[in-house]
Amino acid sequence: MTAVALPAPPTPSGSAPADTARARTRRPRPFLWTGLGVLAVLVVLGVVGPFLVADPLAVEPSSALQAPSAAHWFGTDYYGRDVFARAVHAIRLDLLLGVSIALLAMVIGSALGVVSGYLGGRVDDVVMRCVDVLMSFPGFVLAMVLLLAIGETTPKLALALAVAAVPPFVRLVRAEALAQRELEYVDGARVSGAGWARIAFGHVLPNSLRPAAVQFTLVCGYSILNVAGLAYLGIGIHAPTPEWGVMVAEGAQNILTGQWWTAFFPGLLIALTVMGLHFVGDDLGGDR
Repeated sequence: MTAVALPAPPTPSGSAPADTARARTRRPRPFLWTGLGVLAVLVVLGVVGPFLVADPLAVEPSSALQAPSAAHWFGTDYYGRDVFARAVHAIRLDLLLGVSIALLAMVIGSALGVVSGYLGGRVDDVVMRCVDVLMSFPGFVLAMVLLLAIGETTPKLALALAVAAVPPFVRLVRAEALAQRELEYVDGARVSGAGWARIAFGHVLPNSLRPAAVQFTLVCGYSILNVAGLAYLGIGIHAPTPEWGVMVAEGAQNILTGQWWTAFFPGLLIALTVMGLHFVGDDLGGDR
């Protein structure tokens, strides 16, 4: 008698998502761990470092423009200030500004996005036309104009850059809210008598924040770049404040005369910080 091959039993429908989740958990994630490692080192340096390094504002003309050595790991600048000490002190300011700007933009943009997506109609049209106006200007230029208009203080710097970073959050959360408002749990909330604000902010918004959370890490990096770029142009944060953009601006004039370290090391820290944030954001975005 010829043996007949029996078909394999069907796989339970619930196992596919579980297998996918396990495979995603097991897959190598070198960029995520590299980004987290870089950020962890910077956070530790930013918290502990200022208590261990020299005064970033201490001027020593006799030690001006010394090359990196055991005494001065990153060398000294034109005024004899220790570049390593200034770079370490700048970590706290730059990271705090980056996180604050991204958080403020995420709060404002997510609130506008969920209202626009949930209510739709004329409200959606008004919000999205305002977003289109903001997006018609390059974010850096818009922040620069706003900052010059409202004044150059650190809180106003954060506010100006946050306004420029709002549009992506509005678009991302609105797109999620448009899909979420059609689901059954939203209908159940309406039947129970909940108002639109409670449904939008209490139910739809928490389920629409995943893409905004990914965008948050990217905006942190862009914000640090924009803070440094504005400082390089002499807008926002000014010397002698230890800030990476200020340090690059002060050190740029020394590059042609061979003192490359005054601008190289703060520029390297900017690049490493932005790289770490983008590695984390790109990896988290790939899990969607």
